Amino acid sequence: MSDSDTNGRTFKLVFIGDSGVGKTSLVERTVRNSFNESTDLTIGAAFHKYVLRTDSNSTVTFNIWDTAGQERYRSLGPIYYRGSDAAILVYDITNTNSFENIEFWIYSLKSVLGQDIVMALVGNKSDLEHRRSVDYKEAKRFANKNDLIFMETSAKTALNIDQMLKKLSQELIKRKKCGDNSGHHQNGTQLKLDKHSKPYIKRKCC
Repeated sequence: MSDSDTNGRTFKLVFIGDSGVGKTSLVERTVRNSFNESTDLTIGAAFHKYVLRTDSNSTVTFNIWDTAGQERYRSLGPIYYRGSDAAILVYDITNTNSFENIEFWIYSLKSVLGQDIVMALVGNKSDLEHRRSVDYKEAKRFANKNDLIFMETSAKTALNIDQMLKKLSQELIKRKKCGDNSGHHQNGTQLKLDKHSKPYIKRKCC
């Protein structure tokens, strides 16, 4: 994992998911506490740094990479995934395809980082409940099956964004305390295959 800074621990965090699901808006809300109804498409990836104060009054620094979701940039993904400690997989609750494609993004991550990256599943745009097409319970079942932290968020209202990052930091610190400092822990992992033979990974620690 990443080296600690002088105030706490530092982790590399990558945001991935389809184009238009709100990754950049989530990052902007996190880093600048701002929201813009119209954001430019990310080209390649954008880097940000964010310091989170935890409930225990310590700090966690996230080196955030906001990656492009457009198909023409997907071949660049592995360049930005390398060395990541955690990933936030984002889908749009009003877009079923963006949720179904989470399988692809998990596979893409695992093919580069192995079996032990900490992952969170985020259903964004919860402020558009009246347009929902992805059922909360279905997404929650998928997250539980694949050992993903799960929350629905809204970049527009800031709902659950801070809580998500805190849960992610707690899991990262827990992993480090478990002695998994290499990022390539193999023991206690279980590979799951669905009917399309796409891999799902379930991790166990301690």
